[in-house]
Amino acid sequence: MSEEEKLIEAQKQVIGILFEVVKRYQANSDLDDEYLRLLAKGQDGGRLDEIIRERKENAGIIGRLLEQLET
Repeated sequence: MSEEEKLIEAQKQVIGILFEVVKRYQANSDLDDEYLRLLAKGQDGGRLDEIIRERKENAGIIGRLLEQLET
């Protein structure tokens, strides 16, 4: 594999990681909106805990993805 091909492959990997990071941030933003709507309506049904769990999971994944970019 030539240097140019290696560079292109590395760029593709970075783009893929950044795409996933943006997707996870957007998911957390959507979860925040839902969380606030549920709080405003006084509804829960266990969904608030689920939202918090999903946000933490997304944050962990985002952290690991960003660490990959550092290497």
